[in-house]
Amino acid sequence: MMNIVLCCAGGFSTTMMMEKIKDVIRESKKLQLEDFNLKAISADLLQDETEPIDVVLIGPQIAHREEYIRSIIEPKGTAYAIMDKDTYGKMDGATALKMALIADKKNKAKGE
Repeated sequence: MMNIVLCCAGGFSTTMMMEKIKDVIRESKKLQLEDFNLKAISADLLQDETEPIDVVLIGPQIAHREEYIRSIIEPKGTAYAIMDKDTYGKMDGATALKMALIADKKNKAKGE
């Protein structure tokens, strides 16, 4: 199971993105929804997460907080990606999911 956490300022717009990602997974012939655990939260709540996280997707509106987020997730070996404004603005769940999968793959390759 892949655990993906979407972070933004309040968790509201990332909740919409999370639903778009779920739609992409549901429509996919290769992916299964039960293989993913998706959660949308405020960046301020990230340090309180106790569940293991594979990838954090960061909303573009909080890209300036990348260093803060990295300080929380890097010690845990968690991958992350910052969603670009176009992907986020269009609520492009397919591209966001691809970003998460690529970040996870690169992170695992780095750890080997």
